[in-house]
Parts: sequence; C-alpha cells; structure tokens
Amino acid sequence: MRTVYLDNNATTMVAPEVIEAMHPFWGDLYGNASSMHSFGGQIATHIARAREQVAALLGADPAEIVFTSGGSESDNLAIKGTLEVLAGVKRHIITTRVEHPAVLGLVRHLSERGFLVTELPVESDGSLDLDLLERSITPETAIVSIMWANNETGVVFPIHRIAEIVKARGVVFHTDAVQAAGKVPINLAGVPVDLLSISGHKLHAPKGVGVLYVRKGTKLMPQVIGGHHEGNRRAGTENVPGIVGLGRAAELALRELPNEYRIAQLRDRLEAGIRESCPDVRVNGAERLPNTLNVSFEFVEGEAILLMLDDLGIAASSGSACASGSLQPSHVLRAMGVPFTFAHGSIRFSLSRYTVEDEIDFVLRHMPGIIKRLREISPFAKDGAFERTLGAGRD
Repeated sequence: MRTVYLDNNATTMVAPEVIEAMHPFWGDLYGNASSMHSFGGQIATHIARAREQVAALLGADPAEIVFTSGGSESDNLAIKGTLEVLAGVKRHIITTRVEHPAVLGLVRHLSERGFLVTELPVESDGSLDLDLLERSITPETAIVSIMWANNETGVVFPIHRIAEIVKARGVVFHTDAVQAAGKVPINLAGVPVDLLSISGHKLHAPKGVGVLYVRKGTKLMPQVIGGHHEGNRRAGTENVPGIVGLGRAAELALRELPNEYRIAQLRDRLEAGIRESCPDVRVNGAERLPNTLNVSFEFVEGEAILLMLDDLGIAASSGSACASGSLQPSHVLRAMGVPFTFAHGSIRFSLSRYTVEDEIDFVLRHMPGIIKRLREISPFAKDGAFERTLGAGRD
C-alpha cells in the first residue's frame, strides 16, 4: 500500500543529501571535536561548516548559532536562561495561548514557582492584537516569547513588528521558529530578535538536533552545565552526525525557499477541493505557512477521520489534541474560538517539498466519502445538518 505523507509539521523525511552528508560521521570520522590531535580537530572543521550553513539560512552570524538537542531544549534554554540572568530583578513572562507545549508547558511550570505569566489571546483567525501586546509589557517583564508560525494552523505572526514593539521597551524577545525555518524567509540581520529556536527534524534533518540563535550581546545562563562547548552556552560532546546533517538540511532549505510557491499551490489545491466536495467545513487560520492546511468538518470526530485516512495509507494529524477520557479539543482551536461542533473534527494536512500533485488528488478522491460515511453515523449530526450532508460528497 502506498503512503501519502501529509504530516510534515510533525516530522519530515530526512533528505537523501542529508543522509549522505552524515554517513562518514557514523564511521571513519568518529573523533571528538574537543581533542587536541588532528584526528579530532578535523571534526571541529565540519561543525564550523554546519554552523555557517545554519547561519546563512537565518541571516545570522555563525558565532550566534548554538547547537542543542532540538526545539524544546532551545525554548527552555532561551526562557530559563534569560530568567536566570534577571533573577530577582524581573519575573514577568509574556507569551500567547497558542504556543507549542515546549513554551506553554514551561511558562505554566514557572508560574507555579512564583513567576507572573501573561498568555495573550488570539483573534478568530489566529492573529494577535499587537496593541494588547504593547499594553501588556511592564517594567517587570523579563522576556516575551511568541512563535513565528503556529504548528497546528500554520498562522504566521508578524515577527518583525512584534520584535520592534518588544525591543522598544527594552525587553528580551524570543521566538520559536521551529515551524517557520525553511518555509518562510528569515533574515535576523534585519529583525531585532534576541533568541530564536529551530529543530532539525522539521526541515528534513534528523531528530535530536536543533539550534538556539543567540544575538551577540544577549546574556544567557546555560542550562546544561559541565563543559566549554558551544561557547560555554551548552555543555556536552557534540552530536556531530546530527549537526552536520542539520547544516546540510539548512543549506538545502535555503536553496529551495524560492520553490515554496509550488507547495502553496498544492496546499491551495487541496483546500479548494475539500471546500468544493465536503459541505460544512471551515479552514482555520488566515495568513499561513505555505505548506499547512487545518480544516474542520462539522459533526465529525477528527480521530475517526484519521483512522479512515490511515487505512488508505494517508498520514495526517488531528487538530484535536484530546487526552484520554477528555472531550477538550486543541488548545489552539479553543483559543481561536472555533465552535465545538467543528473543533472536534479538525485535521491538519502539512506538505513538504517532496509532496506531489498525485498525492493531493488521491486524498481528494477519498475525503468526501470518508466525511459522508462518518456523518451518517454521527450522533451530533441533527437539526437538519445531517440531511444537508447526505449525497453532497463526491465518491
């Protein structure tokens, strides 16, 4: 059975060129970059090259690139590292209600330990009220952490303007760019961001490697102690294969950025086809990443849709992050005020540069029948809504 993989916001295929670049470092090139001898010293050269490749993708200086184990560690290092620098001086954190759990989980943990946390709401289209952000900054604000693009809906925040607002008040600004890197242009030379997180496995590099960009002059307390690595900002022997792989992936992503319009065209084809063939649907989010479509089907459970898609070899994800025994939909959709009857039927399709038109058409051939069958058995389809859906799908 064929696999149609449309879950690239969860993780991506490691690019063949990346695997090729990493291969020597699992074999002959196994030295430690910190060693005094030349066998280890040559490894440092490859790490430096990867640092340059990542810096080029971000419009940064290589000295501002800190390699980590992934996006979650980068977020933790940015936020906790800043708060430790300002310990006893500033204890206020600003973020949004739609952040990734790597940020939301952390700030809520910190709120239980005496920090004041402001979670900004979003509008129904996922956008942010920038006037409210500005009013929320106080003399006690230590850091503002707002994602570049949302992992569920793909909504892109105006990071340049947000950074200007935050920096005008003299506050440290961090952005989680895990979903944005490699999908939209990022030029940190022209955007006043202090700290930025990315993760390798979201841009066709392996899992277990990421980056925290730290602008020159930004003070940060390391969270992993015990060595001089990464400019004394993150101790631990380097994950050389992962770092080299991320560097090559960043190089490929920069090269492919002009082709993101093709991915957007495929996404739009999928969106238009679903709107045309499936009644009572809504697309969640306005200004979005070119690869992301979050769509809600009224009176249908997202998990049931996923199971039927999976039976066909189609990999997507649910916009409903329901815990076992819970009927609560995704925190992102709740923050956007998506109606209950839609929120539970939310599916996220996320494409990559490896997605082809035939795969989109395959999904569109099967999606209407899936929705029709599920609505026929839905206990929520009533008051005339059920009758509206019968016979409306395209098999």
